[in-house]
Amino acid sequence: MTATVHHRTCPLCEATCGLEIEVADGAVRRIRGDRDDVFSHGFICPKGSTLKQLHDDPDRLRRPLVRRDGVHVEVSWEDAFAEVERLLVPLRERHGADSVALYLGNPNAHTIAGAVFGRPLIQALGTKNLYSASTVDQMPRHVSSGFLYGNPGAMPVPDLDRTDYLLMLGADPLESNGSLCTAPDFPGRLAAIRARGGRVVVVDPRRSRSAEAADEHLSIRPGTDALWLCALAHAVLDAGTAGPGSHLDGLVSGLDALPAALAPFSPEAVADHCGIDAGTTRRVAAELADGRRAAVYTRIGTHTAAFGTLSSWAGDVLTLVTGNLDRAGGMMWATPCHGRPPVPGRPPGGRGFRTGRWGSRVSGRPEVRSELPVAVLAEEIETPGEGKVRALVTVAGNPARSTPDSARLERALADLDAMVSVDIYLNETTRHADVILPPPSALEKSHFDFAFYGLSVRNVANWSAPVFPAEGPGEHEILARLALIVAGQGAAADPEVIYGLIGAQLAQQATSQEGGPLAGRDPDELLAEVAHEPVPERFIDLMVRSGPYGDQFGAVPGGLSMERLRAAPHGVDLGPLEPRAAEVLRTTSGTIELDRPEVLDDLRRLAAVLDEEPADGVVLVGRRHLRSNNSWMHNLEVLVKGRPRCTLLVHPEDAERLGLTDGAEAVVRSAVGEVTAPVEVTDRMRPGVVSLPHGWGHDASGTRLEVAARHAGVNSNMLTDGSVLDPLSGNCALNAIPVELAPAP
Repeated sequence: MTATVHHRTCPLCEATCGLEIEVADGAVRRIRGDRDDVFSHGFICPKGSTLKQLHDDPDRLRRPLVRRDGVHVEVSWEDAFAEVERLLVPLRERHGADSVALYLGNPNAHTIAGAVFGRPLIQALGTKNLYSASTVDQMPRHVSSGFLYGNPGAMPVPDLDRTDYLLMLGADPLESNGSLCTAPDFPGRLAAIRARGGRVVVVDPRRSRSAEAADEHLSIRPGTDALWLCALAHAVLDAGTAGPGSHLDGLVSGLDALPAALAPFSPEAVADHCGIDAGTTRRVAAELADGRRAAVYTRIGTHTAAFGTLSSWAGDVLTLVTGNLDRAGGMMWATPCHGRPPVPGRPPGGRGFRTGRWGSRVSGRPEVRSELPVAVLAEEIETPGEGKVRALVTVAGNPARSTPDSARLERALADLDAMVSVDIYLNETTRHADVILPPPSALEKSHFDFAFYGLSVRNVANWSAPVFPAEGPGEHEILARLALIVAGQGAAADPEVIYGLIGAQLAQQATSQEGGPLAGRDPDELLAEVAHEPVPERFIDLMVRSGPYGDQFGAVPGGLSMERLRAAPHGVDLGPLEPRAAEVLRTTSGTIELDRPEVLDDLRRLAAVLDEEPADGVVLVGRRHLRSNNSWMHNLEVLVKGRPRCTLLVHPEDAERLGLTDGAEAVVRSAVGEVTAPVEVTDRMRPGVVSLPHGWGHDASGTRLEVAARHAGVNSNMLTDGSVLDPLSGNCALNAIPVELAPAP
């Protein structure tokens, strides 16, 4: 049979690499990088080539499962939705909306359904118990952006292709491919910075692959990133070289509050705590402020810490005071093709950003972006009383492995009255579910990167058609039917009801933007023009046609539309990032606000750390691997084969002092748990710091993960203390965990 070639964007990480997929006889024959892709130019990592194995995995669920007499059995889709109705509707009626919690996992950011159809489910549930992977990942970045710009979604990214100086903290893009910074071939982009005479500095307690590829590696003590970033900003202010730049004239407020707020954090004051001498700190500050184009990229290692929001805030402030915010080669904002178009003459500003509109029932943790910290989910299930969580819906997540104090959460999951999961695997979390609804595989659904076009280092657009027809309902239909069920419309309700509501809302937003290109148009006219499109392409068409590059429904000939996206299988290049600070600002003042009271208060909490003796015990940090992004990738033999990767990295000095031997096992104890892991002695680690990777621990009974079970590893979140959170964002402190080590008996 003649082979056909399909082009699509890889959905397995944030890099959005283009793939060329060759299909023959109904099966994938080969996957390689798409050399004509406008963004990735043929780059591919080991994960992208495994979409075939993921699609063909015999453990991937194709039909719904319902628990009967303690065993998961296959049922029809109609029976599965009827079971969801039987479980959830009476429970909500009896105990109220807050009795049902919703957890959204990381893969939702990689799907059309997660971006567009999750909201109707959230609205239908009407629960204050909304949780997601954000509070074990990037929530500090949202909160710092909310405080600075009034817009928690306005997260600037390093303009990698034009920068001359890149300072990276808490990031290892040679393993992760980049995060909150969408950049295919991140390694090549780093090499290009150096090739054009630029400089790359990596700050990490481990000599990672990214650190080895950099011009300079600074080994910092985990958990002290906020101190060091504040010291850099202090040094810039102290040298008298600070300034946002004339391009931000009138767009910055609170600059005069910075010297006093940062006064405690001199390079000398933080040196012993951070493990970086004052001279080095002042030199790096001077390099950032010497006029070259510079970017400060802080990522997950800095966010998953007790001062995660301050780390993110200080990184942006450092960029601003060195004149590199909203400047080519500095930190800039992408212009996503599906976003709202700019309105000429519109003054900057908006309603602003606040948190704490409600608190969690048991410990009073504040709401952030309508979410509660996932660290409190276990206590909300365990604690009796009005508002107790009695049922849980999970969508594409494995919180039993990705959230803190995992043993406690698993005990809580076992005590739920009902649990419904949308997932392709029977894993450590979904084994507790009463109903599992499996969406199609990545090759059976279309793809469009709603989340990552807003974080891209270059403005692009690419839509991917399904390679194979889906075996069951689409993910969008599954979420729509769940929304209808919990809204009381019944298991047999037509999902077109939800589709109509989404379309009407999008059309109304496009036509009600004052001064916008579609202002005053009839929303029904827009809906009629996209009605021929299937779902979910109907909504992509609506958004891109009314977006900043769109054809504005005929007003801009040649503008972006679904028709144009279909005609461009290798993507559409929309150009480099452009300055747009005034467009993204939503603060009530219309300025970048440097003096938010919440931040100034937390800076005082950070300053109190300087009065304490520097910690001298052993602390644990996580790490990523190029072949492992999420726990479900561990069920693909091609990604987990070879040397075991779930090892405890230990510096030789610590190994000798503690009697640990390379290849032998060690017991690792924290305040909340312990694990036993094989030791890997390496001088890549900073003395006093050990590392376990994230997402392992596949030895639980009741799962269907044959490959993962053979490479089980240990769950590092057994050691994570759920009571240690960044108070501004509710993010879990997954790094700098105090631990004790001993040889295993």
